[in-house]
Amino acid sequence: MSDTHNTAPTRHAEANGISFAYRRFGAGPGVPVVFLQHFMGNLDDHDPAITDALAAGREVILFNNAGVASSTGTTADTVEQTARDAESFIDALGLEQVDLLAHSMGGLVAQQIATDRPELIRKLILVGTGPRGGEGIGEMAPQTAALFTVVLEHQEQMWLPILFSPSKASQIAGRDFLERIMARPDRDAPVTAATVQAQGAAIHSYGTRKDPSYAHLADLRQPTLVVNGNNDIIIATINSYILQQHLPDATLVLYPDANHGAHFQYPGRFVEQVRMFLDD
Repeated sequence: MSDTHNTAPTRHAEANGISFAYRRFGAGPGVPVVFLQHFMGNLDDHDPAITDALAAGREVILFNNAGVASSTGTTADTVEQTARDAESFIDALGLEQVDLLAHSMGGLVAQQIATDRPELIRKLILVGTGPRGGEGIGEMAPQTAALFTVVLEHQEQMWLPILFSPSKASQIAGRDFLERIMARPDRDAPVTAATVQAQGAAIHSYGTRKDPSYAHLADLRQPTLVVNGNNDIIIATINSYILQQHLPDATLVLYPDANHGAHFQYPGRFVEQVRMFLDD
């Protein structure tokens, strides 16, 4: 397949009365990798430096879940229903087994999918995320929550303090990331206020279901790569350590001088580590 991140057409898959918008590109012997997006993200918020590099050895599948951006339906207000919607999408493509690469809220959803359908998921890559009931998940400080509501002339710049650290080097990497994600000429629809509200409710309810023993993680037996920045202000970095400590088969990678979008700051390193993990 000759399509790339910026040229792959937006298609639709039908399941349970929902038309899921997706883009699919890449080829090779690897198991297809499905990306699960972060809070408020759409098809255009994935990083082509990551997706195109991984597409050299496998199919890459990006999609909007129910009600998000150019997908129809209603955005679920629980992680459990969000996971079921994602499972319906994967089934609609006829895929019998996939790897999941999931960021932030997507990581919560990925864990739920792996719990619901362990036979469907071969390996997990969890970036900037945490477990159900994790430290501070769904309980964001007001000054941090305000970062998501700021209105700017170039709205994509909202992501700079959310995903990158305040250092000069990290902010330069952030601006490079914004250039990459803005390069595609035919843009996806924006997320709606209803989607933002529903996703926020889902994260809050999932995060407040506390179990200090994290016993549920013992059931996630898929090999897992956990990735984060050393100072994630959105889902605190300690949650990545909790995942690594309680998942049966997990490797932890932390990047220096990095925030919630550490993989966007270090895409080359990230791709190299993901390839080794998926191909092992």
